[in-house]
Amino acid sequence: MKATLRYLAGMAGPSGFGSNSTAEQVTEDSSCFLSSPLTALITGASSGIGAETARVLAKRGVRVVIAARDLKKAREVKRNIQKESPKAEVVLLEIDLSSFGSVQRFCSEFLALELPLNILINNAGIFCQNLEFSEDKIETTFATNYLGHFLLTEILLDKMIETAEKTGIQGRIINVSSVIHSWVKKDGFRFNDILSGKKYNGTRAYAQSKLANILHAKEIAKQLKARNARVTINAVHPGIVKTGIIRAHKGLLTDSLFFIASKLLKTTSQGAATTCYVALSSKTEVISGKYFADCNESKCSSLANDESEAQKLWNNTHALLLKRLRQATI
Repeated sequence: MKATLRYLAGMAGPSGFGSNSTAEQVTEDSSCFLSSPLTALITGASSGIGAETARVLAKRGVRVVIAARDLKKAREVKRNIQKESPKAEVVLLEIDLSSFGSVQRFCSEFLALELPLNILINNAGIFCQNLEFSEDKIETTFATNYLGHFLLTEILLDKMIETAEKTGIQGRIINVSSVIHSWVKKDGFRFNDILSGKKYNGTRAYAQSKLANILHAKEIAKQLKARNARVTINAVHPGIVKTGIIRAHKGLLTDSLFFIASKLLKTTSQGAATTCYVALSSKTEVISGKYFADCNESKCSSLANDESEAQKLWNNTHALLLKRLRQATI
């Protein structure tokens, strides 16, 4: 109840920011972290929260690599960014996160550019009302929101560690999750059932993918610590923003609810605030494996905090990718 009242009132938390804070506001004092030029890779930055994240980071002097499925939209985002910040460096690369082959091609193209990689923001996400499958024959929501980002992170992780070692600047990975992850219970989180879309429900599938994003952050944080790597990873809940994902819930009821609850919804800039805060704030420098909401460290569900569940998910995912990628080379 206290958290709800704090959200509605826009009260600031320990970070000095709250639900009403915007991405620009939370990055105003990031100059100390930006003593050297940074490079940030953002998935799904052709619209919504991702585009706003890209705009604000570029405004703060960060080189932005936009990884997008729709390059036409991405080019428009780039034009808008450079109109506002003429000196901004924006790189566009195509990716379809639901496709393992596309993720591999994207990583090859990015690594060929020989750019450093300081920040990786796994932001892209979709909602599928009806059951759909990726080209790899995996349920599309899970393939896009979780598996694609898992593979992307695995391939680029050594580049991030190398960049941190060479520059002395800590690398940061941010998984964009959602509070809806808490709707998933342990008996409803079975890896093979999720892959096959068994008893499919769009909202449940989205929630499962967002839970996986947090568990991924928990496990990778543990692995990075064991490697003594100067890279952190955290998960964030951006808040409820009327983005394309929300609009995918079509129908009169959804529209009516949004009309009634309009005061509770965040603007796009408010929705991007937590991602930008975790990416650039000096206050988050030593924090890893945590969950943030409204620009403050927050509590996630007990299942999302389960270390054994996080390790099991990583093992299952790693085994799946090894099998699928090996098959693709035969």
